[in-house]
Amino acid sequence: MPKFVIQGGVPLNGTVVPSGNKNAALPLLAACLLTSEPVVLSNVPRIQDVFTMRKLLESLGTVVEEIDPHTWRFTTRELNDDQPDPALCQKIRASILLAGPLVARRGNLELPSPGGDVIGRRRIDTHLLGLNALGAEFVYDQGFKFTADGRLVGAEMLLDEASVTATENIVMAAVLAKGKTVIRNAASEPHVQQLCQFLNNCGAKIKGIGSNVLTIKGVKALGSGELRIGADYLEVISFVGAALVTKGSVRIKDAGTDVLDMVALMFKRLGVEMVIDGDDLVVPANQSLNITSDFGGAITKIEDAPWPGFPADLLSIAIVIATQCNGSILFHEKMFESRLFFTDKLNSMGARIVLCDPHRCIVQGPAALQAATLESPDIRAGMALLLAALAANGESVIKNIGQIDRGYERVEEKLSGLGANIVRVMEDD
Repeated sequence: MPKFVIQGGVPLNGTVVPSGNKNAALPLLAACLLTSEPVVLSNVPRIQDVFTMRKLLESLGTVVEEIDPHTWRFTTRELNDDQPDPALCQKIRASILLAGPLVARRGNLELPSPGGDVIGRRRIDTHLLGLNALGAEFVYDQGFKFTADGRLVGAEMLLDEASVTATENIVMAAVLAKGKTVIRNAASEPHVQQLCQFLNNCGAKIKGIGSNVLTIKGVKALGSGELRIGADYLEVISFVGAALVTKGSVRIKDAGTDVLDMVALMFKRLGVEMVIDGDDLVVPANQSLNITSDFGGAITKIEDAPWPGFPADLLSIAIVIATQCNGSILFHEKMFESRLFFTDKLNSMGARIVLCDPHRCIVQGPAALQAATLESPDIRAGMALLLAALAANGESVIKNIGQIDRGYERVEEKLSGLGANIVRVMEDD
């Protein structure tokens, strides 16, 4: 198994280009199953989760051609009757996104329970309720068996939570349903918007993109289309964090700054300055990083929320940045009850973090982090630990980096290009 060996304490400087958005790429790949015509996606990130989804599509009859390493053409002339491979489904939670397209196009599906990061309970009830409202029946027996009696039929629905993947699944099913579908309390994250834009490019009729009410007029078939996947803002902010904790200065090219407003607002509470320069994001060097208290001297906080709130996937990065800031701050993770458990690893490096309960922690900084041997528990915590290792004194080792590879393309090469002392080695080396 590969691991990262990092010599910390080296300021990062230079320019880096982020990859395409992982959370956009996965539903976009699933959406390719909705049409028999060829479609093209560009700026596709070459990461493990995307390759797993690609294998799932190919097993169902999709032909994938690489026009270049990051531009792929997908053609699904006919769907075969094979069911998704349980072993592949277990590798990624995004396998649940096959439900909407396959039920809509062929009317039946046997889908194993999805896998993914162990960060707490991740309910799929909203997917099931939404697809059922469109006419898909299901039974569960160590997996889900979906059936639809003929073409799905549009419906009006209020989602019981603004679930991103449930919204994506329901939208993909609804574009081929008969009649009109209205989804209230829909998720509106940038990757949901990109999915809707791509479907419209292929002939779908979706209105309300970017809002929490989506109106979809079903069509009998989709045609060809294309889309360039936007920058992965989670990777962008990871590079911001790497610059901050090493007291360096980094320019992030084509950073998709139009979706970073809330992140910039919350990071101001940490004393972070980020400068927008055209399409680039610049992190100035040697920032003071003074946490700003709330009115009356009350401890300030950063909490996650559905879009346009602060993204839950960035909370781990923000916590590591806070360990290098002057002052105290409360973090409130509302969505997943296991996501903050990685903070004990930061404490072993010298951080001062009090885990109040599974959803809240208080960080007191600044802390002089010391090198350690660590294990990556999931994608986002793994990247957070990598940032901590870059800031720490001495040589750190991060194991189980396959978790990081699932969401970050060539991360050690990009960090090395900024001056980081990081190498990938095999455990036996």
